[in-house]
Amino acid sequence: MKEQINMLVKLQGIEAEAGSIKSMLNEAYSKLDALDAGLVEFERTIEEQEFIIDELKKQYRDYESDSRINLEREKKTQATLRSVKTNREYQSLLKQIEEEKAKNSEIEDKMIECLDRMDETEKIIAMKKEEYLKLSDSVRNQKEIIKQESEQGRIKLSKLDKDREKVTCVIDPELMKKYLVIKKQNSGGLAVVPVKDALCLGCNVNLPPQLYNELFLGDSLKFCPNCQRIIYLKNS
Repeated sequence: MKEQINMLVKLQGIEAEAGSIKSMLNEAYSKLDALDAGLVEFERTIEEQEFIIDELKKQYRDYESDSRINLEREKKTQATLRSVKTNREYQSLLKQIEEEKAKNSEIEDKMIECLDRMDETEKIIAMKKEEYLKLSDSVRNQKEIIKQESEQGRIKLSKLDKDREKVTCVIDPELMKKYLVIKKQNSGGLAVVPVKDALCLGCNVNLPPQLYNELFLGDSLKFCPNCQRIIYLKNS
């Protein structure tokens, strides 16, 4: 029975290590997704700024068009001014010219504001692209490390699967069934726990003296009366 218990302990160790590697692999996939998401977010920010630039350029072209139209209108009004015959017409045209000049000045102010915004946005894009290149290099290096670690983990996991098969083959089928049932019943996944100085190290409860003494014989399967796990002497 001692040999069988030892095999269960070995099996449990193999499964614990395999579980740890599987968790590491799952975390690796999450890390890769997070790295990609970071790059995508940067790309989206740059695209948004480039969209703003495009809109500002369109706006600037519209202002240029409005300015040209308004200047032509002003020139025509100036030409008409030279041919008026009454003071009333003259004053009316002067007022119209002033309005056209004021409107053109307003358009020019908007054009300058548009250029300033384009310049500011282009600086943001340049800065973001530089940051993106640095982030891309960092992400590429991190991905390479994660992929190497994951590959090593998969190789180790494959070996552990083979080790598990070998150990399982030498464990009594009935004992294996009990092991699996107890493992499923315990949230920590431990089905076999050691006992030291009459203390169950699975639930930290002292064993009855008779049960503790029987453990030294090692001739039958023993269970902790509190947590129901299979128990064995730590130093046996």
